[in-house]
Amino acid sequence: MAAAPQAVFWLGNDTLRVSAQLFAENRRRLCLGLKAKEGVDACSIVVLQGGEQLQRHCTDTDLLFRQESFFHWAFGVTEADCYGAIEVDSGKSILFVPKLPESYATWMGEIHSKDHFKKKYAVDEVCYICDIAQVLSNLKPSVLLTLRGQNTDSGSVSREASFEGISQFQVNNMLLHPVIVECRLVKTDMELEVLRYTNKVSSDAHKMIMKSVKPGQQEYEMESLFQHYCYSKGGMRHTSYTCICGTGNNSSVLHYGHAGAPNDKIIMDGDMCLFDMGGEYYCYSSDITCSFPANGKFTRDQRAIYEAVLKASRKVMSAIKPGVKWTDMHRLADRVHLEELVKVGILKGSVEEMMKVHLGAVFMPHGLGHLLGIDVHDVGGYPEGVERINEPGLKSLRMGRLVQERMVLTVEPGIYFINHLLDEALKDPARSCFINDQVLGRFRGFGGVRIEDDIAVTADGIELLTCVPRTVDEIEAFMSQSDKPFSQLVSSKEI
Repeated sequence: MAAAPQAVFWLGNDTLRVSAQLFAENRRRLCLGLKAKEGVDACSIVVLQGGEQLQRHCTDTDLLFRQESFFHWAFGVTEADCYGAIEVDSGKSILFVPKLPESYATWMGEIHSKDHFKKKYAVDEVCYICDIAQVLSNLKPSVLLTLRGQNTDSGSVSREASFEGISQFQVNNMLLHPVIVECRLVKTDMELEVLRYTNKVSSDAHKMIMKSVKPGQQEYEMESLFQHYCYSKGGMRHTSYTCICGTGNNSSVLHYGHAGAPNDKIIMDGDMCLFDMGGEYYCYSSDITCSFPANGKFTRDQRAIYEAVLKASRKVMSAIKPGVKWTDMHRLADRVHLEELVKVGILKGSVEEMMKVHLGAVFMPHGLGHLLGIDVHDVGGYPEGVERINEPGLKSLRMGRLVQERMVLTVEPGIYFINHLLDEALKDPARSCFINDQVLGRFRGFGGVRIEDDIAVTADGIELLTCVPRTVDEIEAFMSQSDKPFSQLVSSKEI
């Protein structure tokens, strides 16, 4: 007898095949974690609510749907408006889907059967949402475990599952969140394979941008080309976040690209480009930043700042291994930056004394990096008992815990010349004594440099997931190789 076809997410061509076993393994790990947690009864049932299809403001225009992250981690379901349940003791999985009206078939396409979803997602049972209270009641759970907890990056609270009839059950919304967060923190082999894929496609897209960029173009053209490459070559309908395509002084705007500054500057000859963009495949993210001169040739000052950041990046990556403090890695990057800025002449005096007054945060106000996974700023950075350090720079660090094997992290040191921060430092005698204002004046309007790579932590170091030219010589050589337009590049194997 032939084996049943495996449930796989695949978008054709050379895109990655992702087995539904990835999510079955995640559910298994969650059940193990819950069984080991004090206060969780074996007859408990986890109930998760998926994302809803939303409309644009008060219109009937649908926004492009993207699944809620915890629900995706457990079920891998791409459709909106679903629920999922997991029996903690047995691991049995139940997917609840909407019972659609007949009119759906006219406007939206075929109405699939429950058996279709059972095969598509390799779950044990599929029921309609209108029956959820009755189905769960028949299982006689001691308690429903619902998800409620704070995202330590955004400050927002995760959405707790709610449905008609839930009041008849005993519900606990305190136990699930810390366990599922710790499960998401450590990536399985299958998850790592998806993250390798998102990095490969996004790295290639960045390389294509480096070959395509020319003075006179608009910043948004680079955003458009990146999105097109990731979607056409990698099946990535979503990017992981709003693309940042800062050039010139815009490269010092940390979250450039938002509605008030929408990648709309003309790229000028001599500009530094800071392009921070990442594609997302099946809700798994990438987050890559490349910095380089728009004309393909570094000036002396551009080279000096770029190589300072690259030195920090490489020193940090060579130091990362299980057990190190992420806060120490941030401080290491700060120290390297300060040492190099002394060599450039922007700073003077003792680096040790500079560290005491947090001078590094003037040039790198953000954190060194963050967890990466289904969310670009993935969960788990500050579990209970780990407090954020209230110091410049470190207070913006998105993770404060020890590094663990199988974490996936970004390493993204940067040096920026942000007038607001520079002016504040020059007014402060404790910091201004280290600054050579005459040399600093040369860098006003320079913008910034950030080098961001994605890494997976191994037993004794790291696996570098990102693959783009990084040294000055590599970048200049790579950018000089081809003047072919994008249409020719994507049809060849040159990228």
